[in-house]
Amino acid sequence: MFGEVEVCSNVRMVAEKLDRNGSVSQRSIITQLLKELLSTKASKDHGYFLAVTNLKSIGKGEVMNKTGDVLFCVVFNCRTFMPMKGEILLGVVHRTFRHGVLLRCGPVKYIFLSARKMPNYQYISEQNPAFLNDELARIENNVVVRFSVLDVRWIEKMWDMRRDFMMLASLVGDSLGPISSCGSGELDL
Repeated sequence: MFGEVEVCSNVRMVAEKLDRNGSVSQRSIITQLLKELLSTKASKDHGYFLAVTNLKSIGKGEVMNKTGDVLFCVVFNCRTFMPMKGEILLGVVHRTFRHGVLLRCGPVKYIFLSARKMPNYQYISEQNPAFLNDELARIENNVVVRFSVLDVRWIEKMWDMRRDFMMLASLVGDSLGPISSCGSGELDL
């Protein structure tokens, strides 16, 4: 689900970025904020940070005693994407296994669709492994699939993932499964 949230973030400016007068430009603060959002990527409460839509305020800088760095409180509005249980989404298959497929949907890179949640689909192991049903609908790499979100889990740190969501998907329901589409197959959210 897309949303718009107000976020308050502390932006740290290193002492080397200050000018002779000990001040820092608004542009430098905003650039640092965007870098921090990019590395943060997502939060458990708000979901994935997609875009800053409005800068509300930049507080007065507080000098940190030990380092001389300056900390600014920045308040801004941000467009977010929070995956929700029960939601119907579109994803692109990027790995096919005997036990299911891995999908990607916008910023979400870890969506597992189990073979058990693909009714009437059979695994076909060939040069390009796929799942095939009686109507010859095919689920394989680079195919766009409409799915229902079974569950969502926030992961702080697991394997090589940091601060990300994992989802379980299902094709149980009406109008779910592979869809025909034109273009590259990657979805932009």
